[in-house]
Amino acid sequence: MRLQTLILAAGQGTRMKSMRPKILHKLGGVSLLEHVYNLAKQLSDNQIITLYGHGGEALLAELDYLETNWVEQKEQLGTGHAVMQVADSINDQSTVLVLYGDVPLLKLATVNKLLQQVSDRSLSLLTVELEDPTGYGRIIRDSHGSVMRIVEEKDASPAEKRITEVNTGILAAKGNKLKDWLRKLDNDNAQGEFYLTDIIALAVNDGVDIDTTKPADRDEVLGINDRQQLAHLERVYQLNQAKQLMAKGVTLLDPGRFDLRGEITEIGQDVEIDINVILEGRLRIGKNVRIGPHTIIRNSAIGDEVEIMAHCVIEDAIIGPGSRIGPFARLRPETTLGDGVHIGNFVEIKKSSVASRSKINHLSYIGDSIVGAEVNIGAGTITCNYDGANKHQTIIEDGAFIGSDTQLVAPVKVARNATIGAGSTITRDTPESTLTLSRCKQVSVEGWQRPVKKNRS
Repeated sequence: MRLQTLILAAGQGTRMKSMRPKILHKLGGVSLLEHVYNLAKQLSDNQIITLYGHGGEALLAELDYLETNWVEQKEQLGTGHAVMQVADSINDQSTVLVLYGDVPLLKLATVNKLLQQVSDRSLSLLTVELEDPTGYGRIIRDSHGSVMRIVEEKDASPAEKRITEVNTGILAAKGNKLKDWLRKLDNDNAQGEFYLTDIIALAVNDGVDIDTTKPADRDEVLGINDRQQLAHLERVYQLNQAKQLMAKGVTLLDPGRFDLRGEITEIGQDVEIDINVILEGRLRIGKNVRIGPHTIIRNSAIGDEVEIMAHCVIEDAIIGPGSRIGPFARLRPETTLGDGVHIGNFVEIKKSSVASRSKINHLSYIGDSIVGAEVNIGAGTITCNYDGANKHQTIIEDGAFIGSDTQLVAPVKVARNATIGAGSTITRDTPESTLTLSRCKQVSVEGWQRPVKKNRS
């Protein structure tokens, strides 16, 4: 292979104060490690090797679908020690790229620029200028500006600590050179660890040039060590997502209050998204769609001219063109709506299809149902689909009218153009174009008096 990418992901991440491995924490709905893996997958002719350690069992259980060679670093003795674990797998003629599992926002353009500088006579190193370089290794240059070595903060002198150009840890080198330098590493330092950064001085001693590259934005190379840093990069990531959508013609009423935790595979023109909308998973959104505030949509397809009003929750659903949803509606998985369907406030639909121009506007539950076209379902209607052990289906054919406060006890069919009187409990199939109702006889009791509270004085 032309390229081998090593993703270092063995750290415990103690500052996260979490039982989960740090690299499994999510940014934009995707784990930190998967962000890095997805970047590496974009590089052609590339073998990806992931070095893991802390929480390995949880890591492999959650991300075993990644096409990478998993290598365990049983002892965490530094970044150099991590790379040593795969030294025998490094091809002499390959370019080796070192990435970090907790640096999720690195861009492909930056990596490509880094890789272009690698040769038999040069090592490519990614550095960045920080106003506050605390915690980072400092780049030490000679009087001509050439990189001589990297000094870790705990080993740095007061003068070295004032240097603002720091090491990101991200580098690329030829495989044969890297293996030679790995054999020369020692752990004679304040941490007692094998620093990968020490190969810079070894390369200089061998007459190899250190070519440095800087990212366009420092947030690209920021690692995540605690919850505050995770929150910072989440907002950076979301603002980038928002800018990309706005460039496609989407109106975001407040880009700072929008979250995309997944992927929009298609989006039409003149989409308007109000504040505090969360989009998750894979979505398709048509043109002239309006999504109201405080709405969550997950793994769904939304047709043209759809209006989704405030406070709706939509998951694994298909919404036909011209439909209107909400406010306060919930569409659960396997819901399919035809053209021009109206789903109103406090309506819940689950595993059901609703055909064109039907209306369910108020306080109803429709589950495991097939609803035809031009059906009107009144307020407070429920399909009683669960008998305590099994689910059963309700069928409501075209043109039916269901009166308010009706219970449809499945399995049951309401035939075409049938009318169900308000307050009915329907347990048997109903005929076409006929009024069906079930009610107790209304009685008014003469002489009845409402109870009066006793005088307690």
